[in-house]
Amino acid sequence: MTGHTLPLPLLLSVSDVTRLIRDTLEEQFRDIWIEGEISNLRASSSGHLYFTLKDEQSQLRGVLFRSGASRLRFTLQEGLAIVARGRISVYEPRGEYQLIVDSLEPKGVGAFQLAFEQLRERLAREGLFDEARKRPLPAFPQTVGVVTSRTGAAVRDIVAVLRRRCPVVNILIAPVPVQGEGAAQRIAEAISALSGMPQIEVIIVGRGGGASEDLWVFNEEAVVRAIVQSNVPVVSAVGHEIDVTLSDFAADYRAPTPSAAAEAVVPVLDEIVERLGEIGDRVRRIVRTLLQMQRHRFERSVGIMRETRFRVQAQAQHLDELRDGLTRALTERLTLLHRGMVERQHALLSQGPRNRIHTAFVVIPQLYKRLEQEARRALIARKQSVAAHMTALDALSPLAILNRGYSVIQTVPSGRIIRRVSEVAVGDRVQARLAEGRLLCLVDELLPPSVP
Repeated sequence: MTGHTLPLPLLLSVSDVTRLIRDTLEEQFRDIWIEGEISNLRASSSGHLYFTLKDEQSQLRGVLFRSGASRLRFTLQEGLAIVARGRISVYEPRGEYQLIVDSLEPKGVGAFQLAFEQLRERLAREGLFDEARKRPLPAFPQTVGVVTSRTGAAVRDIVAVLRRRCPVVNILIAPVPVQGEGAAQRIAEAISALSGMPQIEVIIVGRGGGASEDLWVFNEEAVVRAIVQSNVPVVSAVGHEIDVTLSDFAADYRAPTPSAAAEAVVPVLDEIVERLGEIGDRVRRIVRTLLQMQRHRFERSVGIMRETRFRVQAQAQHLDELRDGLTRALTERLTLLHRGMVERQHALLSQGPRNRIHTAFVVIPQLYKRLEQEARRALIARKQSVAAHMTALDALSPLAILNRGYSVIQTVPSGRIIRRVSEVAVGDRVQARLAEGRLLCLVDELLPPSVP
């Protein structure tokens, strides 16, 4: 001890002794560093943190008041080894000495790193970093939102790349501070505001490189939750490729740099136009080919129809010839019959007596009726023969065969008529021509002739 000797009265109260000890300790241990392990941690409603620092042999009570606790980047936990800076004092109501902590750091790891790991673990348990909840980026966004600093290099890089790749894209910038007090809340509010605009299809959030402390705002819980709750996909572009923040885990897409984020968000318009031109050329070629195939099929169909029409016309002409022949034969037969009747009538008239004439006049109507019946029977027989010939002609017509439910099977695309199962194979495409229309069929199975 280096303090001066205080004049002591002969009789001291407990408070006097406690106060003297406090003054001595505070002067002797005004600014010290102590390492130990946290135990008996307790947070009061006032915001103060109370705990015990211990090692293998001893323990020391400690307190971190609300002002210091609010500046902690990480969360105190039971069993955490720390290095604390402060002063020794005495809590007079209980007469216990304690460490009044001004600041503390986790032993062996930085406060930022510990806070990062603690928050990442907690948010991961909530599912905020799950890959299943992440959304794909739109292929051709018309409007892109950007949340970054107004004056940083990041905004210039993003705008330059977007304009170069897709000059027609609309860019809506929400300028925010990207480090310092209150920056996290401003960034979260900007993300929420942009995601609520109906024209925004994707949002880029980020900044240029910097120290870990400078990038810390993108590890804040408010920013992470705003990214997750966004109505549109969010691209995180914080720092350089080696920098990793919690925003990267939460975002739908993580870009190594702001420029890379802009490249990921929009396509190259010139390449799209060129690709569309190539596709248009291919479509036109395909359409021309299909039209040519359809025209060839139509021409073949017209040829088949023309051939069928010629055959029908030939049969009709033959039918006319048969009808004319039948008419001539009937006329000649009737003429002969009439001539015979006249000859018989003359013979009867020339043979004699009146009674024979009278008898002949009685017989003649009968003969005439028989002749008429015979002629009618002959005419009916001829009509039946003509009808039979016409039925035979209709049976020979390909159209009549098709109308009865048959079809003509042809190969595709040659149009060759198939007569045997051996002329096709499973998987071949064939065309079935019906009485009305055609069917394009796929051969699934070949059955032998004996199978019904």
